[in-house]
Amino acid sequence: MQQRVVITGLGIWSCLGTTLDEVRQSLYDGRSGIIFSQARKDAGFRSPLCADVPKPDLKPYLSRDTRKLMPEEAQYAYSATRQALEHARLDQDYIDTQKVGIIYGNDSVAEATMVALDKFRAAKSTAACGSGALFQSMNSTVTMNLATLFHLKGINLTASAACASGSQAIGLGYLLVSNGLQECVVCGGAQEANMFSVAAFDGLQSFSVRENEPTRASRPFDRDRDGLVPGGGAATVVIESYDHAVRRGAPIIAEILGWGFSGNGDHISTPNVEGPTDSLCLGLRNAGVQPSDIGYVNAHATSTRIGDAREALAIANVFGDLRPPVTSTKGQTGHEMWMAGASEVIYSLLMMKNDFIAGSLNFENPDDDTARVNVVPETRQAHFDTFLSNSFGFGGTNSTLIIRNI
Repeated sequence: MQQRVVITGLGIWSCLGTTLDEVRQSLYDGRSGIIFSQARKDAGFRSPLCADVPKPDLKPYLSRDTRKLMPEEAQYAYSATRQALEHARLDQDYIDTQKVGIIYGNDSVAEATMVALDKFRAAKSTAACGSGALFQSMNSTVTMNLATLFHLKGINLTASAACASGSQAIGLGYLLVSNGLQECVVCGGAQEANMFSVAAFDGLQSFSVRENEPTRASRPFDRDRDGLVPGGGAATVVIESYDHAVRRGAPIIAEILGWGFSGNGDHISTPNVEGPTDSLCLGLRNAGVQPSDIGYVNAHATSTRIGDAREALAIANVFGDLRPPVTSTKGQTGHEMWMAGASEVIYSLLMMKNDFIAGSLNFENPDDDTARVNVVPETRQAHFDTFLSNSFGFGGTNSTLIIRNI
C-alpha cells in the first residue's frame, strides 16, 4: 500500500540568506545575490560574476578534527541540515533510536581534490595530501559526513545527476517512503561555491559577461540573456510518511504528490524538448493531477539561450492555453547547480506558504519561444495550493517534482 509522503522540515544556506525568514524576504523583495568577483577576474575567468554565498562558522558545533573531513559543500549541507532537523522537530535522541536515511545531491568536489593533489605533486609524497583529503574529495562526502555527524542509520546515498541532483535526491527519497522502505529521509543538494568548481564552465563560455551590472546578469527567459551565473550553497528537506509524521507530532508543511523523470537520450550538453516534456507528463501522471491543478511552475531556466527556449516549449506542450504562472528563481540566485533542485523546492514552498510568487528577476522581453509561457516578471500576491518544480542537467537528465500544500 502506497504511503503518503510529506515534508516536515526545511533548511537553507543560500546567497539569499541563511535562514528561512531571510530567504523568504529576499524572494519577496526581488533581491539578487549576484556579485562581481575581482578574484575571478584576476584569475583569468571570462566572466567574473558569481553568487555571494557566506561561509558558515562550524567551530561552535564541530571539532577541528571533524571539520578537516568536510569540504566547502559539506559545511553548507551541515548548516542547512541542522536547520531542517530542528524545523522538523527531529532531536538527536529520536534519531538515535530510528532508521532515518539520507539522500543528498552532489556532483563535484573540485577544490578539495585539487588542493590535495597539488600538495602531493609539490611534496612528491602522498602523505602530504593530509588525513582528511580522502573523505573531502569523494563525491559522497556530503552524505558520509552528514550520516556520521547526525547518526543517520537508514539509506545513505549520493545522487549525482548534474543539475538535477537535488531534485533527484528528493524524488528517490519520495519513492522509498511511498513504498514503505523508509519512514523518514533527509534529502537535499549541495554545491561548492569556489571558482575552481566552475572554471571549466567558464571555459565553455557558458556564463554571462554582464560584469558591469551583476544583479541584472542572470535573465531567465529574457530575450537578451547571455548565459548563466554560478551559485552555490545547500538546501535540506526532511520527508516522512504521513503516518510517521502524525505519530511523532511533526509539523506537516506540504505533501509530495509525485515525481517525474526522463533522459533526453540525445546530446550531452544541449537539451531537447521531448525529454523535459516526458518528465513533466510523468510527474503529473504519477501525482494523479491534471495540468489545470498546477498553480505555479518553478522553472529550471538558467538564463542560457537554448536551455530556456527548450524548457519553455516543453512547458507549453504540457500546459497549452492554461498558461500557469512561471518563474525562475535563478534570476536572483544564479544557477545553484547540484543544489538547485532542492533549494528551488524550498523557494517554492516559501512562496506557497506565504501567498506570493517571486517575480522572475530581469525578465523584460520574451523571445519567440519564451513568449509561449506566462513568465511573471515581478513579485505578486497569489494563492496556490500545488506547484511543479523542474530540474534538468547535463547528460540529458530531467526531474520534475509536484508538491501540494497542507
